[in-house]
Amino acid sequence: MSGDGSKKQFWKRNTAKVPGNIQHVYGAQHPPFDPLLHANLMKAGNKPPSATTPGKPKKATTFQEFESITSDAWDVGDDDDELLAMAAQNLNIEVVMETANKVIENHSKLQERRQEEGAETTTDLSFSSEALPLSGNRLVKSHSEAPVGSPKGQSNIRTTAVLHRQQSLPHRPVIPLVARMADQNTSGTPAMSEREASRLDKFRQVLAGPNTDLEELRKLSWSGIPRQVRPITWKLLSGYLPANAERRESTLQRKRQEYFGFIEQYYDSRNDEHHQDTYRQIHIDIPRMSPESLVLQPKVTEIFERILFIWAIRHPASGYVQGINDLVTPFFVVYVFEYIEEEVENFNVSSLQEEVLRNIEADSFWCMSKLLDGIQDNYTFAQPGIQRKVKALEELVSRIDETVHCHMQQYEVEYLQFAFRWMNNLLMRELPLRCTIRLWDTYQAEPEGFSHFHLYVCAAFLVRWRKEILEEKDFQGLMILLQNLPTMHWGNEEVSVLLAEAYRLKFAFADAPNHYKR
Repeated sequence: MSGDGSKKQFWKRNTAKVPGNIQHVYGAQHPPFDPLLHANLMKAGNKPPSATTPGKPKKATTFQEFESITSDAWDVGDDDDELLAMAAQNLNIEVVMETANKVIENHSKLQERRQEEGAETTTDLSFSSEALPLSGNRLVKSHSEAPVGSPKGQSNIRTTAVLHRQQSLPHRPVIPLVARMADQNTSGTPAMSEREASRLDKFRQVLAGPNTDLEELRKLSWSGIPRQVRPITWKLLSGYLPANAERRESTLQRKRQEYFGFIEQYYDSRNDEHHQDTYRQIHIDIPRMSPESLVLQPKVTEIFERILFIWAIRHPASGYVQGINDLVTPFFVVYVFEYIEEEVENFNVSSLQEEVLRNIEADSFWCMSKLLDGIQDNYTFAQPGIQRKVKALEELVSRIDETVHCHMQQYEVEYLQFAFRWMNNLLMRELPLRCTIRLWDTYQAEPEGFSHFHLYVCAAFLVRWRKEILEEKDFQGLMILLQNLPTMHWGNEEVSVLLAEAYRLKFAFADAPNHYKR
């Protein structure tokens, strides 16, 4: 800005603040000044000075006087030209790309080194790990923050640690949709401990006998089933396979042939007038399921449509009801793991052999059918099973935590408004899939796990959020919380605590139903 020496920029004059005087603030909420987006300011810097009298202005009595006082509020001066010039400097694109490639290369080398050195590397690099807060008050150390090498000087240590922290930011440990057996906790560390290896050996010993001791298998399974033996264990505990080892192969062949006989007999009728509504609803519901990376694969969609349609045709008392579709997913995922090592969200199911896919489909159908046989009144007309369980949940919560119960009554929250989904989908919409699979390990081991024990799990689950519930002071806030509970980072530890509390409630109330009531 040019002009007489006595004239100062507006924001440098010793005057009272004028409305509209806004300075640039650089920080997290205000991005750096961009000359490309503010080109008009650069042009404004060359305009002639406004005819204002230097010194302290008199009080504006008219709009024209006010306008003359504030006319230079947005002018850009010489000091700002220097700032604009600095901001306008562009980094050399070759330098940027070279730096990015080095970061990627260094990180790849580090990952390879960790895999080779194993536990020793973890110990050596733990001094630079950073504490990451997770669910509850637990802190989990992340070894991804360790430096690349072993610097000699303290300054080199600090520089390398900062550089590596920047490299590691996009590569935080990702919790897979499905945990690897019982060793997957919320830190995402897939390392099998000595205790877990011992449990796996116990499972294999029980399963290796000519006649599996189902009672012993249930006791072992209550605390979680290792991934390696989960498919065969689920098939045994659900009643799909016999305890006698010699009969299993023939049973599998017979049941699989029977299922595909149903396909040939019934599936072509999906477009008939009296079946097309059922098929249409199934077709609509499947894309709404999770994980999307799995169910949106065309091959998986076809399999789920066949399973659900055949089940609906064979069970006319209930037919297909929304919510049944979710119950296919855990069985399907567990039985896919019988044939793959990687995580399901990164796996293309169509790459499996056709015979393998047929086996997975048939096994999923029969095990889902076994589950639904025990809770079919949840899905018959008016869903009386769910109505009874929601009422029992309300009575149980009123006894175990009267404060929470009265708080929801005060704001007119009905249990049916949030707990209907808990019963209809067996908490599958409230928990990550990895947690659902762990939960179902115990449900399979518990007598009437899906129909009876689930009630106590729901009660423990509700009281688990006591603090958050009592903090909400209106109907809308309570409903938003109860329909979007923050369980995204839950793992086996949280599920185990939930199941332990549910067992305590069952022990106290199951054999004394009158204790529900006052």
